[in-house]
Amino acid sequence: MFRSGNDIFKALVVTILTQNTNDKNALRAYENLTKVVSDITPEKLVSIGEDALANAIRPAGMYRVRARKIIELSKVVLEKYGGNLVWIKDLPLDDARKALLELPGVGEKTADVILVNLGKLTFPVDTHITRISLRLGIARSRNYREIQRAWMSILTPDPSRYLEIHLKLIQFGRDVCRARNPRCDVCGFKEVCNYYINVKGRVNQ
Repeated sequence: MFRSGNDIFKALVVTILTQNTNDKNALRAYENLTKVVSDITPEKLVSIGEDALANAIRPAGMYRVRARKIIELSKVVLEKYGGNLVWIKDLPLDDARKALLELPGVGEKTADVILVNLGKLTFPVDTHITRISLRLGIARSRNYREIQRAWMSILTPDPSRYLEIHLKLIQFGRDVCRARNPRCDVCGFKEVCNYYINVKGRVNQ
């Protein structure tokens, strides 16, 4: 759980670093950043500037774009909220989501990751979960809200449970239900998987 506004801000920075890259590269970028600034706050990130920030987070890739996003986010948090986002945790779910979505670089998945970690009743959906949901027939489209509602209707309504399953599905998507060359041979869901039945199963016949 995030205990302060600064924790929420750090989580937003980490999320930007993890977008479209692997965990190893994102971690290296984050560790580099903590060597440049002892504590990741909007004030300190703005003070070091975009060039120094980009150089620090280079391992994550697309470092210029990421640095620009983080600096823009930092400036808005400073100018609009005095550098403090702690108030978000006390808002009702819909109001908290709206506040997060108004921040630069924050999309639905990022907002929901923050919210579920704050103990809010929501389920974040990423590309792995979208792929798994479509293959298993849990959802019929890539619509974020449709997939989210589907999982929330299946699972016990509990933020801790939502977060646990969210993380497990991501790992399952990386290890087994991969975008390319899925490992259907070791998957326990293949007998009920539309992808296996209609695509992979026919190939193996």
